Amino acid sequence: MNRLLYEKSISDNGHLIIPFVFSTVNSQTIYSYKLLSALVHKGTFHKAENPAGFYSNSIEGIFDVAQEHLNAHSDVFSPVDYFKCRYTYRYNLIIVYEESGKYFYDHYKSDSLNNVAAPKLFQSKDDCLRWIKAGLDRYPASEEAATI
Repeated sequence: MNRLLYEKSISDNGHLIIPFVFSTVNSQTIYSYKLLSALVHKGTFHKAENPAGFYSNSIEGIFDVAQEHLNAHSDVFSPVDYFKCRYTYRYNLIIVYEESGKYFYDHYKSDSLNNVAAPKLFQSKDDCLRWIKAGLDRYPASEEAATI
């Protein structure tokens, strides 16, 4: 699998839809998607890969596939956007959230939906992002993309 295109992801009713290049056929790119659930492991589609079983030759098309499937089958509906404060840095996905005045984060590498975040609390979102960026900057990367 190619890397997950976190920078193209969209949040939809308690899920993060993350496209990736599934294949290339006759120089035509075919997209698929993976999901994260705001309910984490309690969500039926948390870390699911393309539960709809359909693919598209465009990112917008794969979003349509995912949204249609989630609208029909999802067990999650969240009026709060858990994925609102998401960032990509060096192709890693960082989701920062606040609870009771403390900030913490989830961290997903470019090729996996396994959360590798350290169990650490921060006083602000900016402190959290600086700490994560400093940690990622300690290691060389073959790809550089910063959107934090």
